[in-house]
Amino acid sequence: MYETLTYTGGVHKNEEMKELIEDMGGFVLQENTLQMDIILTLAVPLEDVEKVKEKAKELMGIIKVAPMAGTEIAIVSPTLARHHLPHSACDISEYLRRFGAKDNMIGLARGAGKGISRISEDEKRLIEEHDLAVFALGSFEQCIKDKTHLFDDINIPVVVTGAPEMDVKDLPGADAYVSGLGRIPRRLKRGEDIRALRKLVEVVEEILDAKRRDMAMDPPLVPSILVKTEIENQILAVSDVYSPTPVTSQLDGVRVKLNYDQYHEEISQVKIDKYSLGDISEITRSKMYDYTLIKLLSESSII
Repeated sequence: MYETLTYTGGVHKNEEMKELIEDMGGFVLQENTLQMDIILTLAVPLEDVEKVKEKAKELMGIIKVAPMAGTEIAIVSPTLARHHLPHSACDISEYLRRFGAKDNMIGLARGAGKGISRISEDEKRLIEEHDLAVFALGSFEQCIKDKTHLFDDINIPVVVTGAPEMDVKDLPGADAYVSGLGRIPRRLKRGEDIRALRKLVEVVEEILDAKRRDMAMDPPLVPSILVKTEIENQILAVSDVYSPTPVTSQLDGVRVKLNYDQYHEEISQVKIDKYSLGDISEITRSKMYDYTLIKLLSESSII
């Protein structure tokens, strides 16, 4: 089992932290450099967490648990138009990243207005490529209730946010509802806003933990973080991708930001232990820019 952590420290000597993680059999899931600081998202064997904390202290860095690391979350807004985009959607996205999540903003093509809001099948399939979806809705109870058709048949966990206090039972298809996050013309900087964001983090973590427990009953043959590392090591074209996190970890797979038609056969031949990736996963075309999406098969489905 691995613990996911975030290390924040100076660029100087950061390679010592990377070498330690590699020596312990851990992984660097994501790396971001901000001027003279570096942020590493790590997966570390549970028994070695204290060693990482000691090294971080030696390098005068900061270690925090990142419970959402290795997950990909969709932040869905009715539209991305300036008039209708809830400001909270941007702050939700930024706040979840602090806890290790890789999130994507998705604006629906015809989501504006409770009477005409729609979601297409392609949009649903794109959302379902993620581990979890957060639907950032507005400030009026009836408007939120009238938009349940946007997520009532989404086949991944759905968390809905809005301003009013509501019962999740009134929102068919939603796994949870978090209030206090409506459409407001300012940043979420006040005390009640921060408390709502913290509540959202708690809810998302609980749902992801439950999904992990379900997967543990019939897990994939290899963990997704190992698949990510082997693809980065064996597919040379990954090093030429300029998008952030060219290989993005999910709970049950990875998204590779390489064109499916050009690279899916090469990716299927990636060796992980004694397996070829194509034998232990489903490799399909992503709805996102024709990237390559890999979903790992469980042990029972392969046997």
